[in-house]
Parts: sequence; C-alpha cells; structure tokens
Amino acid sequence: MGESMRLNVGKRFGVHVRALRHARQFTQEGLAERSELSVDAVRRIERGAFSPSLETVNKLATGLDVSLRTLFNDFDRDRRDQVAELCDYLGKRNRNELRMVWRVIRAMFEGV
Repeated sequence: MGESMRLNVGKRFGVHVRALRHARQFTQEGLAERSELSVDAVRRIERGAFSPSLETVNKLATGLDVSLRTLFNDFDRDRRDQVAELCDYLGKRNRNELRMVWRVIRAMFEGV
C-alpha cells in the first residue's frame, strides 16, 4: 500500500472519529478524558496525523461508547454501519428506555 493511501485512510478515520465525537456532543478534552488519552492524541488522530495503536483504538471506542466493529466499519461505510452504531447504543439501554425509544420512533414514522 502506498504512502498516499495510508494517509488517506488515516485522514478518513480521523474525520470519522471527529464525527462520532460531535454526534455525542463531546469536546476533544471530554473524549480524551473518557478515553484515557491525551488531548493531543485525540487532536492528532482527528487530523490523521498519526496511526493509533490497537490499544489506543480500543480506548477511543470505549470513550465514544461504540464497539470496535462500529468504530472500524463506520468510517468506511455509510448506512449499514450507522444502523450498527445505533444498535450498539440501544444495546446499552435498559428495558424502560428501549420502550420509550420504540414509542418515539413509531410516532415519528407512522404518518410517513
């Protein structure tokens, strides 16, 4: 794999991490704290300035509250992985929260 391809993947991964962070309304500082990483590490990952180790990627997934599968797949795919991310999130909710989410979703789409 050429150098430009690695950079492209690193930058795309960084954009993906930033999008996940924004979707959760985390600051870089907040994600760093949740992930037990330095703020500089989060910034460098988001810029695609370095390739994180597997340990760092695992910490990012924990900090973002997603599975490793979602973290890896989602940056290179679209709709299918967004569904996987949603499933990850819902899988961590309790029964009452799931009932509420189900009612909200049905109400949103019944007339559509």
